[in-house]
Amino acid sequence: MNENRRVDAEATREALLDAAEAVFYERGVARASLEAIARRAGLTRGALYWHFDGKADLFRQLLERVRMPYEELVREIPADQRTTSRLDEIRLACLQALERLGQPRYRRIHSILLHRCEFFDDINPTGLMAQMSRQGIESTKERFEQAADNGELRSGLDPETANLMLHNLLRGIFHGWHLDPGAFALRETGRKLINEWFVLVRAD
Repeated sequence: MNENRRVDAEATREALLDAAEAVFYERGVARASLEAIARRAGLTRGALYWHFDGKADLFRQLLERVRMPYEELVREIPADQRTTSRLDEIRLACLQALERLGQPRYRRIHSILLHRCEFFDDINPTGLMAQMSRQGIESTKERFEQAADNGELRSGLDPETANLMLHNLLRGIFHGWHLDPGAFALRETGRKLINEWFVLVRAD
């Protein structure tokens, strides 16, 4: 495939994902047809099947747009905030994740997963959310262990418990805001809750 064809193919794929995001959000995943998605993108069903195996594959690829690998979040920490403290690194990575969650694409896709996705084909939305949660917990496990080894955690708090506490806090902020976006400002209140939590678990 030459460069121009590769670029065109990638643009087509992205247009289909954009269209799927819009149609899934408007109609819900189960009620969204592949024909409607192709039409929204200005393409044919044949073009859609060239890039995706079907609705389940399209949905999975849409979720890839909002995955947040921990190392990627660390790289996004502003240069003037870089730190050798493992606890501060985790905190700053969480704040970067919060910034992403405030972006329209992240809000829409997570809203689709939480509120507009029923069981279909081999897609289990509850299972997908559980998998994403486990991946998040695993991604910071070693960092909390290093923080404990460095004497950064308060006395009596083991790293495994601290790690689980953090992810339950993040899940609570995230789900609570999605259930009622008007209840609190995601960025401002989220930042305050995260920063205050790290004060509580930090060694004196």
